[in-house]
Amino acid sequence: MASVSISSAQTTVAPSENLNHKMSLVILTSLFFMWGFITCLNDILIPHLKGVFSLNYTQAMLIQFCFFSAYFIMSMPSAWLIKKIGYKMGIVSGLVVAGIGCLMFYPAAGMQSYPMFLASLFVLASGITCLQVSANPYVTALGEKKTASSRLILTQAFNSLGTTVAPFFGGLLILSGVAIGVEELSLMSFADQAQHRLQEAQAVQMPYVGLAIALFALAAIFIWLKLPNIETIEGTEETSTATKSAWAFPHLTLGALSIFVYVGAEVSIGSFLINFLGEDNILALPEAEAAHYIAYYWGGAMVGRFIGAVLTRHIAANKILAFNSIMSVLLILTAMFTNGYVAMVAILAVGLCNSIMFPTIFSLGVADLGKATSQGSGILCLAIVGGALIPLLQGVLADSIGIQAGFVLPALCYCFIAFYGFKGALIRKD
Repeated sequence: MASVSISSAQTTVAPSENLNHKMSLVILTSLFFMWGFITCLNDILIPHLKGVFSLNYTQAMLIQFCFFSAYFIMSMPSAWLIKKIGYKMGIVSGLVVAGIGCLMFYPAAGMQSYPMFLASLFVLASGITCLQVSANPYVTALGEKKTASSRLILTQAFNSLGTTVAPFFGGLLILSGVAIGVEELSLMSFADQAQHRLQEAQAVQMPYVGLAIALFALAAIFIWLKLPNIETIEGTEETSTATKSAWAFPHLTLGALSIFVYVGAEVSIGSFLINFLGEDNILALPEAEAAHYIAYYWGGAMVGRFIGAVLTRHIAANKILAFNSIMSVLLILTAMFTNGYVAMVAILAVGLCNSIMFPTIFSLGVADLGKATSQGSGILCLAIVGGALIPLLQGVLADSIGIQAGFVLPALCYCFIAFYGFKGALIRKD
């Protein structure tokens, strides 16, 4: 596949008319914040729509399946589109498509149609996919190659800021109105039940309309901005990789598998947090209150990314990745075999360990790809489909063996990431 070369080793920028690298990074962080905010709202939608449509865990996980399957379906088309229209217009296109997906929530709620909600999520995620394929490699190219991991971790920290704020937003505007229990609902007449479910469904309308307005406003701003044009100066070092496919690089393919299991594990844990904290042997929290604790999970990732942005300047990124993966496994096992506050703290602390994983795996995966960098970025974003499949599988486990025991799946995922950190990221022979 033809690719756009954006190797961070050598770049040229039009000097006078474009924004400098630092200002460009500041502006790009708004994108990371926005897609983190939107993605985390899925953790609020899952218990909310589970109640509205009386779903089991497997059916409720279709929310994450439809959202993250867009990454698998749309990543390579997005990479092709960016090759044709450039990274800046790729960002604008992603913002517009994501805004359209948000607007689709309004008719989905009015129709009380779960399939329509799922379709809306797919369109929304398609726009975010285009944003990811555009913005992630853009950030790695805005500066020196040796600090690429640090830059991407720093911008991803603002992604985590979005995921930290979103649970409060969603809990207040979406879950706060859900105050009727199953027994009380059963005492209502059929007409009153239907009216109550309609009100619950409509609780998502205005929040997502507001998000659509914000996304369209960002698209207008990015059309007006003059971001640096990143072009590679072809040298003899890159010539040997000019005709290679990104699939020819083992560290990229293993990185894609690591992204697959990482996103799947992270999303699975976040998706089940509200229900996990509602278990009788944990804290038996109501949904609206449990939603606030999601902020600690994603907030830990935010804090860890600020720390990681500093540490990766002094410690090899692959070593930090391996260490955090092992800690994640130990924390999940603690959550599986304990109860109460100990189990809660352990599972929330996994968020801190997650902090540097995505940006570190991404930067390690696209390293030394030369002219295959754009294709490699598309492949890594394609692997985010793990967020669709692994939560669905964990939903099956939760229905069969329970939520707590089902966390064995993300534990296994982190074991593979530890392997990538110790060895897989260092393989360079094809």
